[in-house]
Amino acid sequence: MDPEGAAREVCLRLLSGAPRTRAQLADALRRKDIPDDVAERVLGRFSDVGLIDDEAFAQAWVQSRHTGRGLAKRALAAELRRRGVADETVKDAVEALDPAQEEQTARALVVRKLASTVGVEPTKRMRRLVGMLARKGYSPGLSYRIVREALAEEGTDPEALPDDPPLD
Repeated sequence: MDPEGAAREVCLRLLSGAPRTRAQLADALRRKDIPDDVAERVLGRFSDVGLIDDEAFAQAWVQSRHTGRGLAKRALAAELRRRGVADETVKDAVEALDPAQEEQTARALVVRKLASTVGVEPTKRMRRLVGMLARKGYSPGLSYRIVREALAEEGTDPEALPDDPPLD
């Protein structure tokens, strides 16, 4: 098979499984030893006809990963950059996430995890819950505030909790 046909086949096979970024497809073509000029032609043609759309990929990724895994803007941006999405496209996609929605998701994550920490010493509970939010990309200030509020609503004495961290 000619290199261009092979490149089209690789791209179509990968795109049939899941949406991909242009950078991910370019990496796959490089691994298959497709010449760079051929890869560029095929990727350009796929972009022209709308089979590759990094902006749409980034927007769908942000909504899906935020809703499904509760990831915050910081973690979502890092994931998109690892997939080769351009910085400006990443910025536009994560800025579309409403801060109120992000805070609401963080609260829901804490509420879901709260029950599994009942009976644990308050400082340790706070550390675990804030750590869980940090791993999902939430800022320390927001994380501490939400966890403190959730623990206080549950009846934990606020004096038993460590002070808030410095604001980000």
